[in-house]
Amino acid sequence: MSSMFQGRAFDRQQRILAYVRSEGRAVVSEIADMFAISPATLRRDLRALESQRLIARSYGVFYPTDSGRYETPLEHRHKAKTAERLAIAEAAVAMIAEVGTVLIDEGALLEDLIGPMRRLSRMTVVTRSLTVAAELGRHTDHDVIIVGGRLRPTTMGTVDRWATSMLSEVNVDLTVMGTNGVSLERGLTTPDPAVAQAKTAALEAARQCVLVCEHTKFGVASFAKFADLKQVTWIVTGKQLPRAAAQRYSEAGPKILRV
Repeated sequence: MSSMFQGRAFDRQQRILAYVRSEGRAVVSEIADMFAISPATLRRDLRALESQRLIARSYGVFYPTDSGRYETPLEHRHKAKTAERLAIAEAAVAMIAEVGTVLIDEGALLEDLIGPMRRLSRMTVVTRSLTVAAELGRHTDHDVIIVGGRLRPTTMGTVDRWATSMLSEVNVDLTVMGTNGVSLERGLTTPDPAVAQAKTAALEAARQCVLVCEHTKFGVASFAKFADLKQVTWIVTGKQLPRAAAQRYSEAGPKILRV
């Protein structure tokens, strides 16, 4: 393959990636004409981006993923609510049912916990997510404690000194944590250092940690590290994560639940 052809393909794939990130999703049949290429070429480009973990596919629709310093806006993550995500949320809530106090992280997958948590007996919920706090306060009788701090519009979560200070003063049975990347070499990572500080404080406030993440997060290292794998009690993810990979991660410390 010539370098000129490779250059054209790379430039085209970067334009496609920019589109997927701006729109939150891409359907081959809808955008092939937009880029003046055949559906077959577009599928190849999307598969190339998927192999680089820049996008993820679910039932023929492609969604942007977090990578490096890029963080998917919350409204786009809502568009990517998949069967895998819902299964992960149900499994995590089953674990929450066994405790009296829980700390819930920010993020779209964490917001998927809200529906199943309506079935739980009354408990104390601490969260940095304004969305989680508002929905639980509106639809459940749980005691909800909101962690203060600077609000990040991308995820509607709080960060910085007020957040980490408040988290240092609480003790909970369990924290349910999300991540942008999890790897054997770099541990748990996220694009924003302020978020990393808040996540570290949340881990230190809890006796146990349940990490919830889709299979596409494995092998990904983002900008700022916030924990080692050995600090995680459980990782709940989709069955799309191969058993062999799950075994490698479990050898680093956490128990792996594939749902």
